[in-house]
Amino acid sequence: MSEKAPPWAYERPEVHPHDPSWATRAAAERDTLTHLLAPWLVDGVEHVGSTAVPGLAAKPVIDLMASVTTLDAATPALLATHGWVHVPPHLDNRPWRRFYVKPDATGQRREAHLHVIQAGHPRWTDQLRFRDALRADKALAQAYADLKRRLSDESGHDREAYTEGKATFVATVLRAPHA
Repeated sequence: MSEKAPPWAYERPEVHPHDPSWATRAAAERDTLTHLLAPWLVDGVEHVGSTAVPGLAAKPVIDLMASVTTLDAATPALLATHGWVHVPPHLDNRPWRRFYVKPDATGQRREAHLHVIQAGHPRWTDQLRFRDALRADKALAQAYADLKRRLSDESGHDREAYTEGKATFVATVLRAPHA
C-alpha cells in the first residue's frame, strides 16, 4: 500500500522578495544539524541556494547541505526527531544525495531542505561555487531572480520543471571563470 504524497510535495514554487530573516533561520538550522550530524560531518553544514544570497528573491525555503562520511550515515529516524522528512532515493532521483524536507507546522509548505552529500562529491563544490558567484555579482543574481520568476509563472505546481528550467543557467555560471 502506498502512502498519499504530502501537500508540500506539490507546493507551487513561488518566488518572494529577499527576506533577511532567511539567514537567521538558516543559522539556527545549521547549528542544530551540526550538532545532530557531528559524528558523520566532514566539511560541515552550509547554507546554499537562493536564500543564502543577500538581496536575492527566492522561494522561502532554506536550503542546507551537509557533507558526510557516507550517504547513509544520517539516518532518517535521527533527523525525523527534529522535523525532517526523508524523501526516498527512488522518488528523489538524485543518487548523489539523500534529501530531506522540513515542512512547516501545518504540513502544507516547506520550510527547509537538507541535501546530505558524501564528502568529496563534486556537487558539494558546485553548490558553493554557484552560491558564491551569485553573492559576488549583483547583475548575475538579478538575472537568476528574473529567470526564477518566469519559471515560477510557467511551471505551476511542477517543481521538477521549475528546477530543470534553471539547469542551463546554473551550468553556464559554473563554467564561467569567476565561479
